[in-house]
Amino acid sequence: MCSIYMLVVAIVLPCCFEILSLNCGTLMKETLRYLAGIVGPSGYGSKSTAEQVAHSCSYLVDSQRLTAIITGATSGIGAETARAVAKRGVTVVIPARDIKKAAELKERIRKDNPNAEVILCEIDLSSLASVKRFCNEFLALGLPLNILINNAGIFSQKLEFSEDKFEMTFATNYLGHYLLTEMLIEKMIETAEQTGIQGRIINLSSVIHSWVGRDCFHFNQMLHPINYNGTRAYAQSKLATILHAKEIAKQLKAKNANVTINAVHPGIVKTGIFRAHKGFITDSIFFIASKLLKSTSQGASTSCYVALSPQVEGMSGKYFVDCNESNCSVLANDESEARRLWRQTRALIRRRLYQTPC
Repeated sequence: MCSIYMLVVAIVLPCCFEILSLNCGTLMKETLRYLAGIVGPSGYGSKSTAEQVAHSCSYLVDSQRLTAIITGATSGIGAETARAVAKRGVTVVIPARDIKKAAELKERIRKDNPNAEVILCEIDLSSLASVKRFCNEFLALGLPLNILINNAGIFSQKLEFSEDKFEMTFATNYLGHYLLTEMLIEKMIETAEQTGIQGRIINLSSVIHSWVGRDCFHFNQMLHPINYNGTRAYAQSKLATILHAKEIAKQLKAKNANVTINAVHPGIVKTGIFRAHKGFITDSIFFIASKLLKSTSQGASTSCYVALSPQVEGMSGKYFVDCNESNCSVLANDESEARRLWRQTRALIRRRLYQTPC
């Protein structure tokens, strides 16, 4: 049975390669949980949708309009997250590299909800200068900021470098979001103080973070890898997003700030790759795989839950799966590693972007 699952993974890689991080026993257990849609303590599970979660939390946004920034919102999980929260009355700011695609999403959201407030801005998360420019433009708008969802992410089979000469996956998935959070966090603290509503930051991670061992998690090597492996680079970036959440959570607590930060694994989500293969054997395999995968709405549910649910009030530095708190790897829980990564990242950005010592 396990070999069948591995065959499925081999064919649908990379859209569901997270399964590989599970052993056979755990895989069977998780498969049954997905299929049955068993709910956890939160009252939600793998079958819960973004709209269901957002609707149940609608009272949170009824009394005062919230503002959320959602990266990577032009497609997939990000687009569904934006649609679901906008429908509940949240003002959604969509920073995007492709403004045309962002405009198309805005049109779909407004068609679903004519009163939705959607603001489009340009950004390239792999570029530190672009992230800085977006943050300055957003802050100039004078809007409050209640929610920041660091959703955008890429998976690259080939080694590519950003304009800053950093490996593209790490630059996009981690470095860009680090700077975005750093530049906007004071606005979130200020908004929380003025409104009394807790600010929430959500980092999109993945269960594949558990693949990464301490021996292959070295900052300079992730910036400039010698022997590149796309899956490893993706896993490293997703581990970094959890460590980022852990360290920032500590810093926010030390400031007594009314802002939380958590990491989420959205699950294994269906993509268009299934439509690209035809034939009896492949159709049969993809049918099996489709029963293990989530829809985009189900994949977006955990982000919506952590962003809006009153059950998450005060929870910070945690890791969520299927709208429930879960366990991450030992390395992801290492406070000294989280601190080290934060310091190295801060020093890098200050040297590259601000030309000042760390």
